[in-house]
Amino acid sequence: MNAVLMEERMEPGKAASAALAALVHLALAVLLIYGIRWQTRPPEAVEVELVHAVPVPPAPVVEAAPQPAPEPKPVPKVEPKPEPKPAPPAKPDIALKEKEKPKPEPKPAPKTEPDKASRQLMAESLKREQQQLEARKAEQELAQMKAAQAAGARSKATADYIGKIRAKIKGNIVLPPDIKGNPEAIFDVVQLPSGEILSVKLKKSSGLAAYDNAVERAILKSSPLPKPEQGDLFSRGLELKFRPLEE
Repeated sequence: MNAVLMEERMEPGKAASAALAALVHLALAVLLIYGIRWQTRPPEAVEVELVHAVPVPPAPVVEAAPQPAPEPKPVPKVEPKPEPKPAPPAKPDIALKEKEKPKPEPKPAPKTEPDKASRQLMAESLKREQQQLEARKAEQELAQMKAAQAAGARSKATADYIGKIRAKIKGNIVLPPDIKGNPEAIFDVVQLPSGEILSVKLKKSSGLAAYDNAVERAILKSSPLPKPEQGDLFSRGLELKFRPLEE
């Protein structure tokens, strides 16, 4: 009796929950049973029926209506042209004359003589040219004469300059005794612009050593040598010639 009372005292919500749980367990049991049977059943064969495609009938060809042929155009009539009349043959005499007719030769142009004024101008021009030629010739002759005079004057001045040098040296030469003949001795002398002698060298011996030595001593004793009157006549190198019997 106590149990009955306890069941009566149970809440109505618990009874509903119990019933729902029982239903869920029953559904799971059914699904498990049918799932096992479905996996063990062999697969059923699938039948496929092949159907031939029905050919599509071709579209009907529509023939175009024939067009009427064009009417031929009328051909224009061609009138025949009149044939030209042949030219009359030329006479043989006239043809020969035309061929034999010579060509006119060109006439030479008439010579025109210069008038009086033109002749006078030409004569004056020739006269001026002649005068110019004569003037140039005279200038050339004068220039040549002046050049010759200048060369002569320079040559004379150079000779005077060398003469003064030789005279000074000759005054210092002491001739050795018993000199035979008149032998020539040539010396090369180098000097400064002041006349101081730098060197003396025997270029050609006279054949007498005593005379050569006497001349060399005289050259060295004559230093400084005389200066030229014109500065442009100075020469650094001199060639001096001496003879014992020369004045």
